[in-house]
Amino acid sequence: MQDVTDLAFMRVIAHYGAPDYFFTEFFRVHSQSRPEKHILRSIDENTTGRPVFAQLIGEDLGHLVRTVAALLRHPVAGIDLNLGCPAPKVYKKNVGGGLLREPEKIARLLATLRPAVPGLLTVKMRIGFDDTAHFDRILDLVNEHRVDLLTVHGRTVKEMYRSAVHYDFIAHAARRVRCPLLANGNVTSATRAAAVVAETGAAGVMIGRHAIRNPWIFRQCREQFAGGTPARVTLADVRDYVERLYRATQSAEFPERAHVTKMKKYLNFVGQSVDPTGAFLHEMRRAESEGELFRACDRHLLDGDAAEREFSPEPYPGVIARPNCETPAGVADGCSLETITA
Repeated sequence: MQDVTDLAFMRVIAHYGAPDYFFTEFFRVHSQSRPEKHILRSIDENTTGRPVFAQLIGEDLGHLVRTVAALLRHPVAGIDLNLGCPAPKVYKKNVGGGLLREPEKIARLLATLRPAVPGLLTVKMRIGFDDTAHFDRILDLVNEHRVDLLTVHGRTVKEMYRSAVHYDFIAHAARRVRCPLLANGNVTSATRAAAVVAETGAAGVMIGRHAIRNPWIFRQCREQFAGGTPARVTLADVRDYVERLYRATQSAEFPERAHVTKMKKYLNFVGQSVDPTGAFLHEMRRAESEGELFRACDRHLLDGDAAEREFSPEPYPGVIARPNCETPAGVADGCSLETITA
């Protein structure tokens, strides 16, 4: 997830139960681009014990090959091509989800990248741009160019994150492609992950935004897939997560108020499972300092009997983030970037 899946966030997630592998924020590829140093850190300084795939977004064949060559000098698990980003500022440049309008351009991209990537080449896509007319053609290109892993988000680009997820299209893709397929979209909990895998026949799931809300979700998925009961998480556990995330993302060069603002954007997700009334979200959003933020957290996550109350595995219905601060910067621009296989 853009501006989220950095080195600090990966380390925090790994503390609570890492996914099978991570995907980086996307490296923007164009004529003046060089692999962004802060994204390279999430590869070079990875201490999570899990592989990291380098995600690319771009359309220029030569510059993509140049960037792949540069990234292969780092300990990447593979190269991932983003064909799913639904942000208008991205698809208007004809990259990310914008490429789904042009299957023949995708054919050229995959034909160029496949020989340039000696190891694993993966693709993340949506089911179409504004309709699904090209869906089967693109799935056939995945087969033709021997893509090693495909992730399908079950919405079109124009549907963004608003519509229901079309799991029937993911199931169709799982039957049509010859590589393993990961299902993506509204995988909100371990129970939901198991249901999605059963419904689609996918090899596993990719989880993004709900890992911000619930960093235990990958451990819980493993427990669910193994036939057990996912571990219960308390609000005291959530208070520990908030503290750990705050300290991990803190920087001497980043002013306190700006950091608090960034934390509020993470907590817009966390708050969806704290209480059904949204009281935590209401108070948290008004914090302007570290002290105010943690006092709000203590009141709702520790005080009285709160500490032992369960953190809901699913978001409470109707408890949503405000439109102007729904996600950390760029989450909707990137795609779901953590995975777990069934």
